[in-house]
Amino acid sequence: MKNLAIFDLDGTLLNTISDLGEACNHALKTFGFPLHSADEYPHLVGNGVNKLIERALPEGAKTEDNILRLREVFIPFYDEHNMVHTRPYSGINEVLQYLKSKDYYLAVASNKYQAATEALVEHYFPHIFDVVLGERVGCPRKPDAQIVNDIIARCDLNSTDSNIIYIGDSDVDMQTARNANLPVIACSYGFCDEKTLLSYNPNYIVSTPTEIINIL
Repeated sequence: MKNLAIFDLDGTLLNTISDLGEACNHALKTFGFPLHSADEYPHLVGNGVNKLIERALPEGAKTEDNILRLREVFIPFYDEHNMVHTRPYSGINEVLQYLKSKDYYLAVASNKYQAATEALVEHYFPHIFDVVLGERVGCPRKPDAQIVNDIIARCDLNSTDSNIIYIGDSDVDMQTARNANLPVIACSYGFCDEKTLLSYNPNYIVSTPTEIINIL
């Protein structure tokens, strides 16, 4: 039986919050909107760039036109500055190498747009992942299970005859795993507090990346 571990990216593999926050504040500042502190951004991310911008905009300004205008500023800035502060979580490379040694397929399922997802994974985890999927035109964002189904198909597996697990740090990830009928490891070291994660009754919860090894 083949094994597959599907990882979320932001808050699970990489601590990206500072670079995301700086890109969003840059877009907000460009159009004269109030900025957010670094402590606020973990509560704003998780559902892709458009939703991040919508949440960051003040009440009364959350229009589709504003979201798209800010996105046009956010994307090029983030593409240039998405590796300034971003780093892998301590121990995550050890986890990935362990899983590779156990002949796991490894995949990334992210709500970050595809180009940035690929760039970050290639930079920080070269030649590690078998499938890397982010936000793509025509594919609904997580918590829809389509991205998980696409990964399983690209690995030429099926969920009934394979050992597949989902690993993520947010309520969106908990819902994604539930919608895909997969067991889930909740990572409380990421962007979401442990109480929120536990409310989804994950199969496992870890406070450090290396605890994943003890589960798998």
